[in-house]
Amino acid sequence: MRGTMEIEFDVKITANVLYDYMLHHTYKSFAGVLGTAVGVFMIAGFAMTGQILYLIAGLVVLLYQPGSLFLKSKQQALSNPAFKNPLHYRITEEGVEVSQGEVKEFQKWEDMYKATSTGRSIILYTSRINASIFPRKDLGDQLPGVIQAICSHMPAGAVHIRG
Repeated sequence: MRGTMEIEFDVKITANVLYDYMLHHTYKSFAGVLGTAVGVFMIAGFAMTGQILYLIAGLVVLLYQPGSLFLKSKQQALSNPAFKNPLHYRITEEGVEVSQGEVKEFQKWEDMYKATSTGRSIILYTSRINASIFPRKDLGDQLPGVIQAICSHMPAGAVHIRG
């Protein structure tokens, strides 16, 4: 694949795209897994004891996080100027360039943190908390090429993409 590879595409970051990313990011973290486990144990406590307080607390714990992430994604999509217009990406042998209007940023492959996926997006982390989100619907027939580029330029242990 080394040579003159170049893939270009535009993505539109919507509230739904952000929500999908936030859910994935949160529930793959230790805190997300722990919170879910606590909620499940509380509901199990209700099943064993019949104490309604366990049920209420378990439901609050399980429903609070996705609910708050949903509201946060809506708010970010509306308030962040970068999400008002599509982002243009150019993937090359050297790395990934993102541009919007006159503003351009470039990230070298060796500086990428990890790559993962959800059913809706390919997520390319540029740090532990920052990422480029490529919605699958925006990639269209570019999807296999984007996945191939990521897999061939990043260490295998850093790539967790399901086609």
